[in-house]
Amino acid sequence: MDHAAADDFRRLKAITFDLDDTLWDNSGVMQRTEQGHVDWLTEHLGAWQRGREEPLTPPIALADYLRERQALARRSWSRRGDFSWLRERTLIQLLEESGVNRAAAHWWAALAMQRFHALRILVTPFPDTDAMLKRLKGRYRLGSITNGNVAFHRLPLARHFQARIAAGEMFAPKPDPRPFLAMLARLQVKAGETLHVGDSWEEDVLPAIRLGMRAIWIAPPEAETAPLPRGVTRLARVTELEALLAEHQDQ
Repeated sequence: MDHAAADDFRRLKAITFDLDDTLWDNSGVMQRTEQGHVDWLTEHLGAWQRGREEPLTPPIALADYLRERQALARRSWSRRGDFSWLRERTLIQLLEESGVNRAAAHWWAALAMQRFHALRILVTPFPDTDAMLKRLKGRYRLGSITNGNVAFHRLPLARHFQARIAAGEMFAPKPDPRPFLAMLARLQVKAGETLHVGDSWEEDVLPAIRLGMRAIWIAPPEAETAPLPRGVTRLARVTELEALLAEHQDQ
């Protein structure tokens, strides 16, 4: 390891983390959550309508739900990263188009989103992640920056973090630099004193190094092994971070 990189690591005062697919595998979570909250809505709205002797609303097709969310995101560009808002507004639209009155559509869309968030937090951190974060918070200020809408404050891992930012809800999803700058301000550190860790090259690595932060890329197995720009280190899993930091501290 070159001496300049070692010096960069020794200057670190803070580490920021992406969440989905960095601290846990999110692919299965989203599949279960997508189907689960729509199934919940079909079952409970149907029971409510049967009790009122009203016509049953057809189940919402996931393909229609996705298409309409994407269309709404294009029409509401400033809120394109506010996934909870997009989902709830789209559910309202689809329910109303199916004949549900406006008040009931709002009510049932809100209830379905409660079910969504209950399922969304059923994540399993990668092995040893909790223990690693517990040790790191004794040496660094920790923050999280996510484009996702997981209720991170409800997860046990959240206790290790001094600051948390849901970038989409501040209308500036990554790779917009604003959530990174906001995190630096909250942690009261400079970019050169901060390391960002994430799995996305476009949304994590590039915006971080453009601001002068160091970056850890949690690269997928199929990622190219070409040389990386200065300030970027490739790791296969987040729990390799601790050994990397220790290695540089010893140099």
